Amino acid sequence: MDKPISSTILQQRHRARIAIAIVALASVCAAAWGINRAVRPSVDADDIIVAEVRRGDVANTVNASGLVIPVHEEVVASPVTSRVSRVHAKLGQQVEQGQLLLELDDRDIRLAIDALAEQLAQQDNRIVVLTQEMEKNRKQIASAIELLEVDLRSARAKHERYLKLRESGAVSGEDMLSAELNVTRTQIQLRQQRELSEDTRRVTSSGIEAANLQKSILKKQLAQQEQLLARARVSAPFSGIVTSLVSEEGASVAAGQLVARVSELNNYRIEATLSDFHARMLAPGQQVCVEQNGEVLAGTVHTVLPEIQNGAIKLLVDLAEPNNKLLRNKMRVDVNIITERRANTLVIDSGPAFNGRGRQPAWLVQDGAAVKTWLELGSGDGKVVEVVAGARPGARFIVSDTASFKELDSIRISD
Repeated sequence: MDKPISSTILQQRHRARIAIAIVALASVCAAAWGINRAVRPSVDADDIIVAEVRRGDVANTVNASGLVIPVHEEVVASPVTSRVSRVHAKLGQQVEQGQLLLELDDRDIRLAIDALAEQLAQQDNRIVVLTQEMEKNRKQIASAIELLEVDLRSARAKHERYLKLRESGAVSGEDMLSAELNVTRTQIQLRQQRELSEDTRRVTSSGIEAANLQKSILKKQLAQQEQLLARARVSAPFSGIVTSLVSEEGASVAAGQLVARVSELNNYRIEATLSDFHARMLAPGQQVCVEQNGEVLAGTVHTVLPEIQNGAIKLLVDLAEPNNKLLRNKMRVDVNIITERRANTLVIDSGPAFNGRGRQPAWLVQDGAAVKTWLELGSGDGKVVEVVAGARPGARFIVSDTASFKELDSIRISD
């Protein structure tokens, strides 16, 4: 007959079954873990950049491309159509104020000056002749007036004598009438001579005034030609550096054509260019950060130029250090215009994973994996970006490029 199994054996068998179950479960978990590692996408921790959400300050910036230009620059244009006679300076040369840069052919100008000088001499001679004629006529008429005044006194005396003799009947009526007419005739001749004197003086004075006016016009024309002659010797308007120069002797230049440009040395500003989409956000006085090869220079917006060309707007930036040794004329720089600032807000380092403002996907890093979530981003200055919603301080996100796994919901981070 069968004997009952002891309790000891039963306990041993129960323990064995439990051990076998534990081993089997561990094997299944290990297999699942292995399959998960083999199948689930992963990314190497060294290939990503992770940043932590924290509290800090952020400035909203607008990026622009900048060009270093001199604060003071002056262009010298050719005063006339001519040719370059001689060049005295070189492009890039430092020059002093008044230093001769080049000479233009001035033969035509000198001929014009000589012709005007001759015309001025003719006008001077005409004025002298008219003055002499006026004086001669004045003397002749004055002499005639003096003689007529004598004749008038004689005629009046004769007329008065005839009046007395008429009372005694010693003078006939015909003689009396002749004496009266003689007085009247002399008075008329005297008046005519005086009017002739005034007319002659007025006509001659008009001729002299016309000659003086023509002389004044010629003097102005002569002064203009002398200015052109002086400008034919192109000199530096101030101390600086020659940034443009027509350096080929014999080269033809048109009137108004640029022949030289002098820029102030070691005194620069920035001409920034950006899309007109940002025009409403720009205003004079805004702070600016200018970057070049890792160096940052501070500045402020001086002027927002009103004209928009090809969808771009330009502005001028004054630098806090306009004589910084890093600056070079026509150097390209990056310009960040600060349009607003936010203090003590949630921020995270900026990176390729983020694309401007608004709601966008982000990869939250936790427990060795990255899970896709959503963040609401706000202002950014190129270094940090404001986190408006979707994260708390201490949360860690991938900020490097996530294009290779953007379609996934999660990804494993391997060490």
